[in-house]
Amino acid sequence: MVELIAPCHFGMEAVLKREIQDLGYEIVQVEDGRVTFQGGEEAIVRANIFIRTAERILIKMGSFPARTFDQLFEGTKAIAWQEIIPKDGRFWVSKASTKNSVLFSASDIQSIVKKAIVEKLKTIYHVEWFSETGAEYPLRVFINKDVVSIGLDTSGESLHKRGYRKLTGKAPISETLAAALILLTPWKADRILVDPFCGSGTFPIEAALIGAGIAPGMHRSFLAQSWTNRIPSVCWKEGMEEAESRIRRDIKMNIQGYDIDNSAIRCALGNARAAGVESYIHFQQRSVAELSHPKKYGFIITNPPYGERMEEKEELPGLYRMIGQSFDRLDTWSKYIITSYEEAEKYLGRKADKNRKVYNGMIKAYFYQFLGPKPPRKAGHGVENTESRP
Repeated sequence: MVELIAPCHFGMEAVLKREIQDLGYEIVQVEDGRVTFQGGEEAIVRANIFIRTAERILIKMGSFPARTFDQLFEGTKAIAWQEIIPKDGRFWVSKASTKNSVLFSASDIQSIVKKAIVEKLKTIYHVEWFSETGAEYPLRVFINKDVVSIGLDTSGESLHKRGYRKLTGKAPISETLAAALILLTPWKADRILVDPFCGSGTFPIEAALIGAGIAPGMHRSFLAQSWTNRIPSVCWKEGMEEAESRIRRDIKMNIQGYDIDNSAIRCALGNARAAGVESYIHFQQRSVAELSHPKKYGFIITNPPYGERMEEKEELPGLYRMIGQSFDRLDTWSKYIITSYEEAEKYLGRKADKNRKVYNGMIKAYFYQFLGPKPPRKAGHGVENTESRP
């Protein structure tokens, strides 16, 4: 058993925690922007393949207090690096971050941790020089309140890179954040979902992947697949077989993506095709002013323009007024908007029932939640709770 660290977007820790628990693993700690849990070799594999909201999966190699660079060196050197890094392994510190700590220079932390590992492995492998021609072992160092945690990255490329988004439009939302926001809502695959600002299609595609039970990591590789000294290749084979067995191939969904820009629609179609979910989503060039739907009790989840450029900011009041008017026509629907526009509620014409601060990249934004009524109970259409999940 090892401890695994899963970093995530700030504010999305509860969603990630639930995903980990749904996979059957025990939570050790929840902190700002990361969740630590316990598992064996198969947990490394399954977490990478199945978790939708984590940025990567790290093996926690060790944790210790350090207020000086000498303490950082000795604490790092004390870790049993030989248990995972072979004699020809290529290792480096890809990122160091600190918070509320005496040690704060990222470059110094990176070089000292690397030097300490080299010194430890020299004594283990009885060599003075490492070829570093084998598999890669990138490390990440977090220092919070003078406590150092060192994690070994098993994912490689960030887990938001599912492999389907070949093309992107303006201001795209990351796949992991889109999935987390969808999972914050009570949307289920039997309910209509519309994104009137779909851009490159991330919200509709992530919803289709969730609804069809398609694991986000099915169509990509992971760095730890090359660690045959640590994780047998059969573990990866079994993980992918489990992912195949979970796909709901007979599911029917009504997911729609609109955008006023025809090039964005072409981009979204290409990405949906690459993700294997094009049959579940209808994309169409359409302005938000034309937003309407004959059916009731649907969901809108969307990422409208924020107005990052000055000339765009001037257009925001009119745009958000238009969004509010379109929303009023869909009075039985639940609507969810992520935006950094601070006057969004004013021009939408309604105060959100709930809102949550989130970060889209480095941009502080809010996830406004306008909760619709429950659909009536009737045959073939169960009642959904419109309360937002934690």
